[in-house]
Amino acid sequence: MLACTGCGDLLEAVIDPPREEPAALKQRWLTRRMSYQAVDMSGVWRFREFLPETYDAEMVVTLGEGNTPVVTAQRTGAWAGARNLWFKHLGWNPTGSFKDLGMTAGMTEARFAGARVVACASTGNTAASLAAYAARAGLTGRVYLPAGQASANKLAQALDFGAEIIQIQGSFDDALDGLLRRNDAGLYFLNSINPFRIEGQKTAMLELLEQFEWRVPDYLVVPGGNLGNSSSFGKAFLELKKYGFIDRVPRIIIVQAGGANPLSRMWTSGAKQLEALPFPETAATAIRIGNPRSWKKALHAVQTSGGLVLDVSDEEIQEAKTMIGSDGIGCEPASATTLAGIRKLNAEGKIDRDANIVAILTGHALKDTDYINKTQEQRTREHAGDCIRV
Repeated sequence: MLACTGCGDLLEAVIDPPREEPAALKQRWLTRRMSYQAVDMSGVWRFREFLPETYDAEMVVTLGEGNTPVVTAQRTGAWAGARNLWFKHLGWNPTGSFKDLGMTAGMTEARFAGARVVACASTGNTAASLAAYAARAGLTGRVYLPAGQASANKLAQALDFGAEIIQIQGSFDDALDGLLRRNDAGLYFLNSINPFRIEGQKTAMLELLEQFEWRVPDYLVVPGGNLGNSSSFGKAFLELKKYGFIDRVPRIIIVQAGGANPLSRMWTSGAKQLEALPFPETAATAIRIGNPRSWKKALHAVQTSGGLVLDVSDEEIQEAKTMIGSDGIGCEPASATTLAGIRKLNAEGKIDRDANIVAILTGHALKDTDYINKTQEQRTREHAGDCIRV
């Protein structure tokens, strides 16, 4: 069961108050970094006091996920008009995206629950992650992909890890709707509507704050697709504040692609309910989602943090991605929405140029090499008449 039978809203895990004081637990988390135990080497399970279940170590399904860097922006910060900008690069996970953080938690719970077949709908990254962790757990992985819309790189990953691939006609939303309508008791669902996925993903913020020596940034900027990430990050900050680990939360900014922007439209219009887009369209395929299931949780994260929601065009995304590459960092297109959004907000005077800003990069540059090649071909055509002077 993934939703409340009464109100229909998604379920959410509630963690018990930590048994140790914040200072002692922060030190314990640091000490675990020196351990060679698999659960301690994981950037998710190292923070297990903030996860909802306690498992025996041999039950945990891990590939050493997490432990991703915070990279200082150089050219990109100046280009976006932000003097203090960092990238938290979740694309440096085992399968190249943030999905691994939630998948280790979700797959561990699936194994604990006795599942044999795990399934998801995906634009590609979830498929790759589920396939890898299912293989690690010895379970059958099954992924439902919108035909012709997933990056070939991501599809190749899922195939390489031995997942069963089912391509459906329509969008990601159609794939997820079809999967949820299946009344198959033998399937364990591992999309981000699974509350254990959200719990794993939220540990990225514990790691981020540890990297900042527990100084809270002013803004956290997140790409907006199915909105599980922003939901999980908001949950992490509220729990950390509630239990005395931080004294304030950063303002959460969600940036969507202009052709797949239902939450941004809702935010701008002041509507009370999200209106799904039947035909979302953007070259940033990872966030080509018209009916995000976690919108209520994401909206709560934005509102309680004093944040906001906006969207950027595919042209702005492409330009931002090129700039991130010029800094030697790289990311998949969906990640670049964060930098494009920061630049847009600075140009409109809606963000403090001296603020401390962390932008989330969700996927590795090699997740969508077709996009890079097409962009380069376009750039070559546009500058075909230029001369190179020696």
